[in-house]
Amino acid sequence: MSLAPENTRFNFIVLWTLATLSGFLLSLLLIEIGDKPYIGVVQAAIGGIAIAIPQGFLLQEPIFCIRWVLSSLLGWSVITAIGIGAIGWIVPSTQVFPVRLLSGAISGAIGGFGVGLAQWLAIPQPVSWGWQWMLVSSFSWAVAIPVGSTMGIILRHITNLFLGEVIGLAITWTLVAIFTGIHAHKLRS
Repeated sequence: MSLAPENTRFNFIVLWTLATLSGFLLSLLLIEIGDKPYIGVVQAAIGGIAIAIPQGFLLQEPIFCIRWVLSSLLGWSVITAIGIGAIGWIVPSTQVFPVRLLSGAISGAIGGFGVGLAQWLAIPQPVSWGWQWMLVSSFSWAVAIPVGSTMGIILRHITNLFLGEVIGLAITWTLVAIFTGIHAHKLRS
């Protein structure tokens, strides 16, 4: 028995979240998690593509899928090139909790806006609410990075393993996927 009928918003959000997380896990095989200076534009582009391809399949239209992948590639590359960093794959180097929260919220808001702006270019026009995607992306990252970073630092201190930080990044991606999935459902309409 299914939890939700076939074509519901809830079902789409679950699929979007699973697609995003599977893309993130695939990206872990292709790029190395690290501190901000060590994640370059090429790695960010590879990670962006790894996330965008499974998401694009959910958007149904082949042209939209291709545009989604290319715009995501552009967004991740640009925010990394201008110094914000590949926010979904970097672990803050500071262990000072308040600094981590504040810098995570700021870099998340800016980076999320940049990726959202690039992805907005892929949204078919004239979707009157398409501009909201930038705000949704910005909000999602501004909230998710401090939460994931908090969980990452706690798990790292408990286990004394860097894996705790990677789990924190997975939590970040999960939250971003849920927040953006709520809005991405409209992209299929």
